[in-house]
Amino acid sequence: MSALPTLPLLWSDRTWEEIPGDLEAVAGAALLPIGATEQHGPHLGCGMDFVLADLLCRAVSARTRVPMLPALPYGCSLGHSRRWPGTIALDPVVMTELVRQIGSQAYHSGVRRLFLVNAHVTNAAPLRCALELLRAAHDDLMVALINTATVSERVRAAHFADAEDWHANRAETALMQAQAPALVREDRIVEADDPDRTHNLVFAHPVNRTSRNGVTGSPSQASAAEGAELFAWMVEDLTALVRRGLTETPPLPHSYDGPAVPMPGA
Repeated sequence: MSALPTLPLLWSDRTWEEIPGDLEAVAGAALLPIGATEQHGPHLGCGMDFVLADLLCRAVSARTRVPMLPALPYGCSLGHSRRWPGTIALDPVVMTELVRQIGSQAYHSGVRRLFLVNAHVTNAAPLRCALELLRAAHDDLMVALINTATVSERVRAAHFADAEDWHANRAETALMQAQAPALVREDRIVEADDPDRTHNLVFAHPVNRTSRNGVTGSPSQASAAEGAELFAWMVEDLTALVRRGLTETPPLPHSYDGPAVPMPGA
């Protein structure tokens, strides 16, 4: 038996002659990693979210042979305020339109199953809006929105272990220690812990009013070993989800634009 592929299938590396065959082999599927460029406390680089999305999708592409579109390095980070330098935020309307256009262009290249792999929490709302617009515009396009921190129950539990409203916390720090140590300032971790102040609040407050240093959680508890295990879970669980998606069909065949079919006896 031949060895399993170990390299991801990167859309940016493929030619226009190769992409149709790549897509045909995986039922028209493609991965779009989406992150953000934003402050991650005094101990993590600002690219943490898009670096994670990129690394995770590369690993999943290598296992599934689903082509991976170039990662989006910017996201909806307005809630991080301007208190700390480093955040480059998109407004949610711009982000919705950006992803809608990327998805529409990918559709015209043959994509029929688009996995939006999101590694930044507050991207969720504009990405859901983009999903709605893409489905309405392209009747035969299926779009999945997957948030990396909640891809499975074990992954979710690890992310939420030290804070419900986590950011730059134990899990994220451990992931970077294991997968991208150049983003980690080890000498700043020990004093970076900051508690979650959002419990029982009515309003959604920006980070400048909930954190002293841009962190929510306990990065001091992180370790590279923990991060390696968590990343392995994320790869395994996202791979399983993508593979399920490669064979999924809509429960009913009705067209988005077509007339309703009368029920028997109506």
